[in-house]
Amino acid sequence: MSSVSLTLIGKPGCHLCDDAREVIHGVIADLPSGEPEVGVEERDILQDAELYEKYVEEIPVVLIDGRVHTYWRVDPSRLRTALLEAAS
Repeated sequence: MSSVSLTLIGKPGCHLCDDAREVIHGVIADLPSGEPEVGVEERDILQDAELYEKYVEEIPVVLIDGRVHTYWRVDPSRLRTALLEAAS
């Protein structure tokens, strides 16, 4: 089974971050037979000065395997395709 790392960068009280979280978990739940295995990590820009400097104007930011996939809004179809491609 292949695995993919997904990182959601945001901050508390960010409604777009909440929306992104819902989309991410919905897409992962709908992947065929749990493939790929997706490890999800959330990072708070208020707890990390480097992330704050880099992404304060772009949150939420979604990284797939350490690379920026999207920011602000998460498109479910695009995310699903990117996760499947990252696993292949």
